[in-house]
Amino acid sequence: MKTLTDILKNVEIEAVCGNLATSISEISFNSKNIAANGLFAAVKGVQTDGHNYIESAITNGAMAVLLENMPSDLKSSVTYIRVKSVAKALGLVACNFYGNPSEQLKLVGVTGTNGKTTIAGTLHNAVREMGISAGLISTVVYKVNDREIEATHTTPDQISLNKLLAEMVAEGCEYAFMEVSSHAIDQHRIAGLHFSGGIFTNLTHDHLDYHKTFKNYIEAKKKFFDFLPKTKKFWVEKFCRFPYAHS
Repeated sequence: MKTLTDILKNVEIEAVCGNLATSISEISFNSKNIAANGLFAAVKGVQTDGHNYIESAITNGAMAVLLENMPSDLKSSVTYIRVKSVAKALGLVACNFYGNPSEQLKLVGVTGTNGKTTIAGTLHNAVREMGISAGLISTVVYKVNDREIEATHTTPDQISLNKLLAEMVAEGCEYAFMEVSSHAIDQHRIAGLHFSGGIFTNLTHDHLDYHKTFKNYIEAKKKFFDFLPKTKKFWVEKFCRFPYAHS
């Protein structure tokens, strides 16, 4: 287990009520599945607000809550951490909880309206043919080397994503290729991840049911490339010689 102080590293905290030395057994945004001594993240989603399930999470064993609005009834046995954005903070918390696995991999993100699955899969297959250990996170399947895991989302949630990357590290993967959807970017699912590079495929007038305007859709994609480290400028371009490589 890790303490709250450990897993809150680099998180911009607005207020704390409780003990940050509390040890945490797991993190979850599902109040029903929280384990004893767990941290519950009250994420405000598209259809539901995790703040409505704080009491349920505490009843089920949560010892800490990551939230944006402090409840009026504070339990003395629970630590409450208020942040500006739970979704963004959860990405950093998940990275810290699982030992920042993306920093131990050469992680490449592939984004765009079409072609993400093909490119990510092709890159994974190519490095595996070269005898290099690599992981894959795509719409069709997740892979740790050649072991397949059923895919649930194009880009998993913050917790599932870091857990999967940690599995890749544990099994000796050197590279990881993942699809990065605009929904995932907008919902901070990639917050805290360390990318070695990114690939852009194309952009069409899709997903406007979620983003509402094409401008919003463009801005979501742009955030991914703004997020990439400047020191990795030519990595993807040199590695796969793809014309849309960027960092």
